[in-house]
Amino acid sequence: TTKGLIKKVEKEAFSNVRRSGLIAIGLKEDDYLEWVKPSSGNDDIMVITKKGQAIRFKEKDVRAMGRTAAGVRAIRLKKDDKVVAMRVVSPKLVTKNFLELFVITENGYGKRTNLRAYKVQGRGGSGIKTASITVKTGKIVGAHVSNIEDERDIIIISQNGQVIRSPFKGVPSLGRATQGVRLMRFKDPKDKATSVTFI
Repeated sequence: TTKGLIKKVEKEAFSNVRRSGLIAIGLKEDDYLEWVKPSSGNDDIMVITKKGQAIRFKEKDVRAMGRTAAGVRAIRLKKDDKVVAMRVVSPKLVTKNFLELFVITENGYGKRTNLRAYKVQGRGGSGIKTASITVKTGKIVGAHVSNIEDERDIIIISQNGQVIRSPFKGVPSLGRATQGVRLMRFKDPKDKATSVTFI
């Protein structure tokens, strides 16, 4: 959720979904469910926040719960921070040096960082810095885990509807605690990046 809670539910709990739907999580006030991902039971979980923190922990740290449970803490958030991305990753691919974390900030800055830079921690900690967040960069608005040899393009979209498409391989691979490079310039100086996807 945006406030850093996580839960795991056996997929069989959703085998008979009513027309009106089923409760998938018990949410507290002002919290929102944003990400739902399938997992193998032996994966690692990556959680990234808008103020530049990230945590990687073992999926096994999250026990299976019922549908109506609220979940447990995935990451401890600082004041006014919130989760902007959650990804499920294979630890085997991380060990083989195949995966990178791509982040994009609201002022159009982005970078890739090898996932081996993110050591496995215990669930519920504050995580480690995944980007140097400044007035120039703005806060993180999106993050994706990708293959180091990904041949796809990225599309970045702004809140005013401006769109840019560029090769993902053109994004530099940098260290965790760096600002990244400018990937998008805005026609309106007050515009902000809001979303990024791969095609």
